[in-house]
Amino acid sequence: MKQIEVALKRPFKLSQLKWRKGQGNSGELVYITARDVMDRLDQVFGVEGWENRFEHIGGRMVCYLTCEVNGKKITKSDGADDSNIEGAKGGISDSLKRAAVQWGIGRYLYHPNAFDAQRKPASWATPEGYDALMAEREGKEIVQWQKEYSDGVQNRTRK
Repeated sequence: MKQIEVALKRPFKLSQLKWRKGQGNSGELVYITARDVMDRLDQVFGVEGWENRFEHIGGRMVCYLTCEVNGKKITKSDGADDSNIEGAKGGISDSLKRAAVQWGIGRYLYHPNAFDAQRKPASWATPEGYDALMAEREGKEIVQWQKEYSDGVQNRTRK
């Protein structure tokens, strides 16, 4: 995997995860906040390496999330309805989080085996377990892999 992809897809610390009751009988849902997304984007691309734009289309808030990758601006987008809790503000936050999933941020949270019924994560759904799995896949010792992929990501991923 490329350094940017690894950094974007890296699981969040368990302390950053929030849980809420899903609609109907869907059980509990795990999520991250919009601020977690912004922090990850800052970490990977630097504060000047990404931007977002919102548009209200057909009753949905759409977020266009643009990131600079190797000198090229790439935009991915997704939308969300206004939320029942925060109205338009919730729709803005939700559309940002959904657009971030297009970039790989928090995508693992949707995997059916990421967490068990007691909210215990699979080993690969933790930062440490993810790092170990990625190092193993590349045939490297964990310390070597972390040095290459985890330290100062924005310094190596931006040209």
